[in-house]
Amino acid sequence: MNKDVIEVQVRAVLPLEGSFAVFLGNEEKVFVIYIDESVGTAISMFMRGVSKERPLTHDLVGHILMAFGAKVDRIIINNINGSVFHARLIISAENQLHTSRKVIELDARPSDSIAMAVQQNAPIFVAKKVWAAVEDVSETLAQIEKRGLEAQQGAEAGDTKGEADDELEELSDEDINTIAGISSEGDDDEYDDGFGGDDDDEEGEEWKKADG
Repeated sequence: MNKDVIEVQVRAVLPLEGSFAVFLGNEEKVFVIYIDESVGTAISMFMRGVSKERPLTHDLVGHILMAFGAKVDRIIINNINGSVFHARLIISAENQLHTSRKVIELDARPSDSIAMAVQQNAPIFVAKKVWAAVEDVSETLAQIEKRGLEAQQGAEAGDTKGEADDELEELSDEDINTIAGISSEGDDDEYDDGFGGDDDDEEGEEWKKADG
């Protein structure tokens, strides 16, 4: 494997107000990417193994790949331009149409790439230059997980029903900013939903200000 990349895992997928925060990392470091709500929901469903009555977009893409004897080999988050991330989706195919294994590399949004990787249990890599550029939010994630665990334990002890769900599944941007010790005043995070302008995914500016 190329030594210029680092393997990471999806550590958490948290719904915000109109978007999702995807935490990626390993034991050394964790960073976050903001993605649109529909793809965030898809990733969350894949991670939880939620069955669907009808195939959604990423299911359809996966079925098409399978029909042609192809699969997602790996994805690489290979660049960051300001707060916008870029990724490459590497697909491999081996069937009767090809005498040898064929590898195709496609430009793709990190959000869609992560969704396909999670769906097909493919590894996720980050270029070292991206890894060096992003802020470490390991402590933020630890606090969020601690808060969610405490809420879950409280619910199991007989507290108001739904309290744990509120903590785990409906965290707002302000909630996460508060946990991270970040002031939301004057912070206007411009979230790109992928339907206009750049069709890549953003890292929320507030995460970059965490240590500022």
